[in-house]
Amino acid sequence: MEHHTPVRGSGRRRVRSDALANQERVLAAAMTAVLREGRQVPMRTIAAAAGVGIGTLYRRYPNREALLEALTLRAFRLVLECAENAENLNEPGLATLSSFLDCVISHADQLILPLHGGPIPVEAETLAARSTVHQALQRILDRGWRDGTIRADVTTRDIIVLTALLAQQRPDNRGSDQAPRRLKAFFLDGLAPPAR
Repeated sequence: MEHHTPVRGSGRRRVRSDALANQERVLAAAMTAVLREGRQVPMRTIAAAAGVGIGTLYRRYPNREALLEALTLRAFRLVLECAENAENLNEPGLATLSSFLDCVISHADQLILPLHGGPIPVEAETLAARSTVHQALQRILDRGWRDGTIRADVTTRDIIVLTALLAQQRPDNRGSDQAPRRLKAFFLDGLAPPAR
């Protein structure tokens, strides 16, 4: 009698891929719902928007806080991607910061962060992501300080607050990032050292 050993991992990989796609669909629907209706949006509304049952939603996110934490982690990862992409351009510090801010502004409709009224992170993974974003912003500042394009008294906290202001979703300005980009130009002028 022949014995066939099942191929390990092939079915599991597809299930894992399906689960990740399902999770991203849930998070995208939740993010849209939270930005539209606020943090108290019913979990049923999110489940319906994601096309999953309420039980499926609660199995992955046992309560609203867990779902909001996942949205915050997702937002920090997006911001980090913007910072790393800007750093890789190898431009002077102020230009690197400008590229970073442009990227974050373009993702404003996907960001649920503490300075946007989102929850304060409590999970280790989210705290680590936030710390990694702060480190990337510090590297951008360090570059600007070294090359003389950013004032020496600008802090990482200044950049975080500036980023939160520019990437804030405003109900009267959905879909348009012209005003934030205009403000960005004014702010960047103020971050540059005074001309001698």
